[in-house]
Amino acid sequence: MTDKALDHGVTDNPWHHLRQFTDARIGLGRAGISLPTARSLEFQLAHARAQDAVHLPLDVEALCQNLEALDGLKASLPIKRLHSRVPDRLTYLQRPDWGRRLDEASLQRLRAADDAPQPAYDLAITVVDGLSSLAVQQNAAPFLDALTQTFADDDQAWLLAPLSVVEQGRVAIGDEVGELLNARAVLVLIGERPGLSSPDSLGLYMTWGPAVGLTDAYRNCISNVRPAGLSFADASRRLLYLLRESRAKGLSGVNLKDRTQDDVIESAEGIRNFLIS
Repeated sequence: MTDKALDHGVTDNPWHHLRQFTDARIGLGRAGISLPTARSLEFQLAHARAQDAVHLPLDVEALCQNLEALDGLKASLPIKRLHSRVPDRLTYLQRPDWGRRLDEASLQRLRAADDAPQPAYDLAITVVDGLSSLAVQQNAAPFLDALTQTFADDDQAWLLAPLSVVEQGRVAIGDEVGELLNARAVLVLIGERPGLSSPDSLGLYMTWGPAVGLTDAYRNCISNVRPAGLSFADASRRLLYLLRESRAKGLSGVNLKDRTQDDVIESAEGIRNFLIS
């Protein structure tokens, strides 16, 4: 036992140095047979932050202002502000099915655009609060900034539908939005269920041919998009790959594989991994 451990009554765990590489709770040490007080308090704080992320309302005004300031989204403005059928947060947690459909006012708002002829958009982007408004508030705008730059550098053209922001929504609500906007594909940015080390994780869900009633088998997911997780640039690169493949093959979901990491899992000798061959 080190002098430091003797002074504080805490026995260090030999793996404690690995904590610099991960947010996972490893190498916490012990005080007698118990968890050190500092580590216990850190856990309680993380749990409180996760709860706050679920119940904190999305500041729609601030989010829309940040999105409207992005040069790459000028063609997708004005933003359509929508709402699910959920009246409040408690109902949102109790009735996931109501969070998958738009309320009547939002339906009318989108259908009003049908009066004028509109093109078949390549992609509709829908920002949804989900289970962590914190993730959306902090990460939606910088991710979309990176994504629009990635689109601008691509040799294929991407016609974006009007941007929408949905309150009290679930992933599947993007299918209804994309269908009403006449989009070939829909991208849902949503706050993921908070973890004890990641209350701000943004999830990306892409679906080809959005329509009400599709299941998760028709979606591709890129998760943990945040500064401490998957970077905005890497997430944009992976999403562009999926979108290009989806447009070329006319599908998404379980039949569309993300092979952006193939160069990592192949051996130096060029032998392909038998699991994906």
